Amino acid sequence: MTSVRVGIVVPTLGTRPDYLQKSLQSIRNSGHAHICVVCPTRIDLSKYVSEGLIDSRVDDPGLGLSQAINVGINSLPSEISMVSWLGDDDLLESGMLRKTAELLSNSKINFVWGQCRYIDSEDKPLFLNRSGRWAKYLIRFGPNLIPQPGSLFSRASFDELGGLSKEFSWAFDQDFFTRLLRKKSSTYIPEVVSSFRWHEGSLSAGARSGSVRESSIIRVRYMPSFIRPFSRIWEPIVRGLIMYSGRWVSKISK
Repeated sequence: MTSVRVGIVVPTLGTRPDYLQKSLQSIRNSGHAHICVVCPTRIDLSKYVSEGLIDSRVDDPGLGLSQAINVGINSLPSEISMVSWLGDDDLLESGMLRKTAELLSNSKINFVWGQCRYIDSEDKPLFLNRSGRWAKYLIRFGPNLIPQPGSLFSRASFDELGGLSKEFSWAFDQDFFTRLLRKKSSTYIPEVVSSFRWHEGSLSAGARSGSVRESSIIRVRYMPSFIRPFSRIWEPIVRGLIMYSGRWVSKISK
């Protein structure tokens, strides 16, 4: 790509500088992107700016993570047509952003995702999420197996859907992906595109019960109306399985 058409937003509280450094560097190594960091006003980012790891900065409005991401994406230059966000402790694989961006720009699809490696606090691999094309169907009835890290979607679709919902504190990515998949075309790339860091400070690991509860609300809301009455039968099972899997990952990551 001869011009920057991809924008990646990195929301951070500035409390994990070592992880943030790795995250920003991984984006630079992954492809040509405009990197926007959203953080509290008090956080000094001059070190990252001097190292060429940040292109713009936006003050966190203090309205929750989903709204911090919305503010960041809305602030990106107008020429940017493909967007996503990355946790300040997660990583993109080298060269994969370039690959997903080319796929998104050369077709009629609006959403791309791939495989995600789970790692611990010391970068040690835990396991690999190999979710395939079928994950876009499962998301409406079972666990959300579409990894957010490494995903990329069109900015036009993001704007059309009104961005991320402020209703959810943890599962806003599942809500957004579900709405996106109902209206837009998508594709899956069978390669590792990112790494998700699982540790006690991460949102999904540290707030598991709240995330599971919100995911259940989202599944029931968007499932076909004729199936919804029966959700009370399998939702407790799905929630239990998700909680168990979270405890298992937490155990092996120690």
